Amino acid sequence: MAAQHNRAQSNLTEVVDVQGINAERPADSIRKVPASKPTQIVKCDILIVGGGTGGVAAALSATKSQHGSIKVCMTEETDWIGGQMTAQGVSALDENYLVETSGACRSYQDVRRDIRHFYTNSRKLSATGASKKYLDPGNCWVSRLAFEPKVCLDVLKKRLEPAESSGKLATYLRYKPVYATCQSDKNGRKTLSSVGMINLDSSELIEFEAKVFVDATELGDLLPLCQMEYSSGSDSASSTTEPHAPEQGDVENVQDYVFPFVIEYRPGEHHVIDKPKFYDEFNGKGKFSLQGWKMFESAFRKNEDGTESELLPFWTYRRLIDKDFFNDSNYPVDVSMINWDSNDLRGENIIDKTALVQSERLARAKYLSLGFLYWLQTEADRDDGGKGYPELMLRKDVLATDDGLSKFPYIRESRRIKPIQQIIEQNIVASSNDLPRSTAFEDTVGIGLYPVDIHGHQEVPGAAQQTSPFQISLSSLIPSDATNLLPACKNLGVTHITNGAYRLHPIEWAIGEAQGALAAHMCRDGREAKDYLKDYKRLRKLQMELVEHGSPIYWFDDVATDHENFAAIQFVAATKIFQASVEELNFRPDEPITEEEACLAIGKIIPNEKLKRSEANTPVSKAFLADLCETGKRMSKHIQGDDMHLVTRAQFAQELYRILRQ
Repeated sequence: MAAQHNRAQSNLTEVVDVQGINAERPADSIRKVPASKPTQIVKCDILIVGGGTGGVAAALSATKSQHGSIKVCMTEETDWIGGQMTAQGVSALDENYLVETSGACRSYQDVRRDIRHFYTNSRKLSATGASKKYLDPGNCWVSRLAFEPKVCLDVLKKRLEPAESSGKLATYLRYKPVYATCQSDKNGRKTLSSVGMINLDSSELIEFEAKVFVDATELGDLLPLCQMEYSSGSDSASSTTEPHAPEQGDVENVQDYVFPFVIEYRPGEHHVIDKPKFYDEFNGKGKFSLQGWKMFESAFRKNEDGTESELLPFWTYRRLIDKDFFNDSNYPVDVSMINWDSNDLRGENIIDKTALVQSERLARAKYLSLGFLYWLQTEADRDDGGKGYPELMLRKDVLATDDGLSKFPYIRESRRIKPIQQIIEQNIVASSNDLPRSTAFEDTVGIGLYPVDIHGHQEVPGAAQQTSPFQISLSSLIPSDATNLLPACKNLGVTHITNGAYRLHPIEWAIGEAQGALAAHMCRDGREAKDYLKDYKRLRKLQMELVEHGSPIYWFDDVATDHENFAAIQFVAATKIFQASVEELNFRPDEPITEEEACLAIGKIIPNEKLKRSEANTPVSKAFLADLCETGKRMSKHIQGDDMHLVTRAQFAQELYRILRQ
């Protein structure tokens, strides 16, 4: 069984400044936590601890205008907000095939659009680049959008600026949590009242008091500080019932973490770095490899069935800038980000380790990335014969660090809350869901789609597998042992296996957006998180707010977030008032609604009213609606067109939604 922790860590005496890790002197990054009282008390309604992808989404969501005078504070331990999109260097986004239309939150799509606008408005595109409907500056093959991290950082800052200038949001960079003040009820459930933070530059101690706390840290830092129950590493089969969980869980089997880096290819030049520490050890274990890929050319691999698969060039895998897309002096050559199995550090978990162990393991992760760069420069097989590409130059400026590595490692797995309801393998994988969508949750507050992607030791072969389009349930976002703490990163109620599908950029953003909205509702209503599961009306109001802000909570492939009836269609489908097809992802918004469908849907709103039933698969007209019942009359008055105008599915959904909102 996976270990459930309840360790008291509120008396931390040391923490690691991860951004300050010097690989040669890792202990220098350890900061002593002052034993004195905090020098300042900051009061707010919502405290978001962690300014990564989920944290920024939570801040944007919580500070939307309709929440009035709610004051939000957001802290971040690096000097860059954005997490995996920026400070962690993974700016070639891991997404789904519908991300441009219906597969992500509108606010996430807005960030992507602003990134593209920067390149189209501030850089000179070539004819090739300008011809792209959806510009990908890197023209990479792992993502639909790759870019320089600093561009996204600036976009996120601009997105947050209105809330900051109006006083709704205050952002604190370089602050890390070191203690939490909690009260326990008779059932052991915790209510937080404050979190103490150390400034990693000055060692100043500040205490934040709030009504609701959002843990958007990369490793779920508030869970041990609050002495809450949580899981880490792999889970046992007996604890989750998952087919691919091992018999015995392992708290040390946490997914690999990595320090990405950025390089250029400069033909005729020599940029080989000094041989890094531990290089011979890593190389001797066979850590460094292109695994059959070539640097700049395609390779071909024989499949078991005798066919061949094309392996696209390693160089373009996570390329951030394709020089051929630009006629711009800023980009004389390509720029590529390196995040590959060869620089993933495996088997050196940093969760619940001493500050010294953390610093030493993070230093080894840095040496591993530098070692992979050195191997690429000196030992990798060249496409044209020979060994090594000394022409590869490390670009330290792109990630704004002295060593050229990301400010923070890309964290793939965190501590995980003990939720009201855990999301398990069977809920999301395609082999357990033969329909186009995975398990439907009545309390859905978001969507996601990504394979179970596990970087690390797979204890049971086959755990990494395809998923069906899945949902984010509210019950997986609420700890069973806390009243006012909400996870908004990778620390939600998933398992080691399902974490592999929920940890990606647009899904973490959707988690943060849902939690920001929930936190604001809790402040406004004076309620705890569980109330929104118990109270049907409150849950529906939360879902309405999310869809009205462009957050999909139900999967469709033909209803984009900018569709005029998006909110209505999403809500009536997610609540099963207007039953969606179970055979496809389509909603078919422009097709006529049938009499049978109309009767069934209206019957769910007014089950006690006698309806004129029709079993015919006949398109509905306004006249039919007017004759159907009182609700039908109310609907027909608002649908445009003459009396015999056929009512489309989108129009019908909009009218249902209008009545439900009254």
